[in-house]
Amino acid sequence: MLVSFLIIGVSLTLFLYWFRYTCVLILSAKTSRDYTAQIASANHLTFRETRDTLMDESYTAPLEKIHRSLDRDYRLLTYLLQHVSSDTASGHSLENRILMIDFRLLSLWYGLTRRFSSQRARGALLEMASIVGHLANTMGERIAVGSSS
Repeated sequence: MLVSFLIIGVSLTLFLYWFRYTCVLILSAKTSRDYTAQIASANHLTFRETRDTLMDESYTAPLEKIHRSLDRDYRLLTYLLQHVSSDTASGHSLENRILMIDFRLLSLWYGLTRRFSSQRARGALLEMASIVGHLANTMGERIAVGSSS
């Protein structure tokens, strides 16, 4: 019985490590063209300004407004991605699905840490902003491919 719990624990730990590493790899990959500025401007998204605000160490206002802004941007982008022509049936690649799960997990992590550690909450929001940026770039790529066809 103890061995089973140990195996489950180690397996879960390895899975979580793989998941986090995969998310970091996806977010660190650079594309040939960056569409985030165009998509943000066209859809009135604020994730770029939010990221800049979070990078400013002197920002001390409550982070809840930033969280709501990122959540709004995320919801809009996921809606748009579902309704833009794509190779996949639902409009989401495996990478995007992984990042969407990560966004939700980071949102939960933010909710848990915001009262105890503003630094950890800020880190979660920064990664959430990166995910929204990645989704915006994906949106731009799909539009570019669709318009060139």
